[in-house]
Amino acid sequence: MLIVTTNDAPGYRVVKTLGLVRGITVRSRNALSDMVGGLQSMLGGRVGAYVKLAEASRAEALQELVDHAQAMGANAVIGMRYEANEIMEGVTEVLAYGTAVVIEPV
Repeated sequence: MLIVTTNDAPGYRVVKTLGLVRGITVRSRNALSDMVGGLQSMLGGRVGAYVKLAEASRAEALQELVDHAQAMGANAVIGMRYEANEIMEGVTEVLAYGTAVVIEPV
């Protein structure tokens, strides 16, 4: 599955557009990551506990997007984007979305 953030895939042509695909996850912080993150933020720099949580959330949303695209018969997703929103204190929604397409080499 080819996934690109551009609206085309160089070296390929879109032969069929299947439509919008998305993957969503909702994650919350836990007490341990809050404690570690709080300590790291006092020291300054990268807050590894939260980076790990953010990366896991993005990976999960991306996998959901891939599963959705494959179920539609796509072999690529173009115009892929991430979006994140805080639903409530400590609870974040991560959305991956794009356009499912069928491509072939030119």
